[in-house]
Amino acid sequence: MTKIDDKLAAAAFHRLVDHLRMRSDVQNVDLMGVAGFCRNCLSDWLSEASEGALSKDEARQAVYGMPQAEWKARHQTQASPEQLARMDASVALNERLRAERKAAPGEG
Repeated sequence: MTKIDDKLAAAAFHRLVDHLRMRSDVQNVDLMGVAGFCRNCLSDWLSEASEGALSKDEARQAVYGMPQAEWKARHQTQASPEQLARMDASVALNERLRAERKAAPGEG
Protein backbone atom coordinates (compact mmCIF):
# COMPACT_ATOMS: atom_id res chain seq x y z
CA MET A 1 0.00 0.00 0.00
CA THR A 2 1.28 3.46 -0.89
CA LYS A 3 2.11 5.56 2.16
CA ILE A 4 0.23 8.86 2.36
CA ASP A 5 2.11 11.78 3.87
CA ASP A 6 0.51 12.88 7.16
CA LYS A 7 0.23 16.52 5.98
CA LEU A 8 -1.63 15.44 2.84
CA ALA A 9 -3.83 13.05 4.81
CA ALA A 10 -4.73 15.83 7.25
CA ALA A 11 -5.61 18.19 4.39
CA ALA A 12 -7.79 15.52 2.76
CA PHE A 13 -9.48 14.78 6.11
CA HIS A 14 -10.31 18.46 6.64
CA ARG A 15 -11.70 18.65 3.12
CA LEU A 16 -13.84 15.56 3.70
CA VAL A 17 -15.21 16.99 6.95
CA ASP A 18 -15.97 20.30 5.23
CA HIS A 19 -17.72 18.45 2.40
CA LEU A 20 -19.84 16.40 4.82
CA ARG A 21 -20.82 19.57 6.69
CA MET A 22 -21.83 21.19 3.39
CA ARG A 23 -23.84 18.12 2.33
CA SER A 24 -26.13 17.98 5.34
CA ASP A 25 -28.81 16.77 2.92
CA VAL A 26 -27.04 13.40 2.72
CA GLN A 27 -28.21 11.17 5.54
CA ASN A 28 -25.81 9.02 7.56
CA VAL A 29 -27.94 5.95 6.83
CA ASP A 30 -27.40 6.56 3.09
CA LEU A 31 -23.65 7.03 3.54
CA MET A 32 -23.56 3.75 5.46
CA GLY A 33 -25.64 1.97 2.83
CA VAL A 34 -23.44 3.04 -0.07
CA ALA A 35 -19.96 3.65 1.35
CA GLY A 36 -19.97 1.61 4.54
CA PHE A 37 -19.13 4.57 6.77
CA CYS A 38 -20.80 7.76 7.94
CA ARG A 39 -20.16 10.88 9.98
CA ASN A 40 -20.41 8.85 13.19
CA CYS A 41 -17.79 6.37 11.94
CA LEU A 42 -15.47 9.21 11.00
CA SER A 43 -16.01 10.75 14.43
CA ASP A 44 -15.28 7.43 16.15
CA TRP A 45 -12.06 7.03 14.14
CA LEU A 46 -11.05 10.58 15.08
CA SER A 47 -11.71 9.92 18.76
CA GLU A 48 -9.79 6.62 18.65
CA ALA A 49 -6.85 8.26 16.84
CA SER A 50 -6.70 10.99 19.48
CA GLU A 51 -5.85 8.35 22.12
CA GLY A 52 -8.12 9.96 24.69
CA ALA A 53 -7.56 13.61 23.78
CA LEU A 54 -11.05 13.82 22.21
CA SER A 55 -14.10 12.17 23.65
CA LYS A 56 -16.61 10.61 21.28
CA ASP A 57 -18.91 13.63 21.76
CA GLU A 58 -16.07 16.10 21.12
CA ALA A 59 -15.06 14.23 17.97
CA ARG A 60 -18.65 14.21 16.75
CA GLN A 61 -18.93 17.94 17.32
CA ALA A 62 -15.69 18.40 15.36
CA VAL A 63 -17.07 16.40 12.41
CA TYR A 64 -20.64 17.70 12.49
CA GLY A 65 -19.62 21.30 13.19
CA MET A 66 -22.14 21.42 16.04
CA PRO A 67 -23.37 19.08 18.76
CA GLN A 68 -24.67 15.88 17.16
CA ALA A 69 -28.11 16.29 18.75
CA GLU A 70 -28.44 19.72 17.15
CA TRP A 71 -27.39 18.35 13.74
CA LYS A 72 -29.91 15.54 14.04
CA ALA A 73 -32.71 17.97 14.95
CA ARG A 74 -31.88 20.19 11.99
CA HIS A 75 -31.03 17.66 9.29
CA GLN A 76 -31.81 14.03 10.08
CA THR A 77 -34.93 12.45 8.64
CA GLN A 78 -36.62 9.18 9.57
CA ALA A 79 -34.88 6.25 7.86
CA SER A 80 -37.01 4.08 5.62
CA PRO A 81 -36.99 0.28 5.87
CA GLU A 82 -35.10 0.20 2.56
CA GLN A 83 -32.41 2.56 3.84
CA LEU A 84 -32.01 0.49 7.00
CA ALA A 85 -31.77 -2.73 4.97
CA ARG A 86 -29.02 -1.24 2.74
CA MET A 87 -27.16 -0.06 5.84
CA ASP A 88 -27.43 -3.49 7.50
CA ALA A 89 -26.13 -5.18 4.33
CA SER A 90 -23.25 -2.70 4.15
CA VAL A 91 -22.30 -3.25 7.80
CA ALA A 92 -22.30 -7.01 7.18
CA LEU A 93 -20.09 -6.49 4.10
CA ASN A 94 -17.66 -4.39 6.19
CA GLU A 95 -17.41 -7.21 8.72
CA ARG A 96 -16.83 -9.82 6.00
CA LEU A 97 -14.17 -7.71 4.27
CA ARG A 98 -12.37 -7.01 7.57
CA ALA A 99 -12.33 -10.75 8.35
CA GLU A 100 -10.98 -11.54 4.87
CA ARG A 101 -8.28 -8.87 5.18
CA LYS A 102 -7.28 -10.17 8.60
CA ALA A 103 -7.06 -13.74 7.30
CA ALA A 104 -5.03 -12.83 4.20
CA PRO A 105 -1.26 -13.46 4.44
CA GLY A 106 0.65 -10.23 5.07
CA GLU A 107 -2.50 -8.23 5.78
CA GLY A 108 -4.28 -6.98 8.76
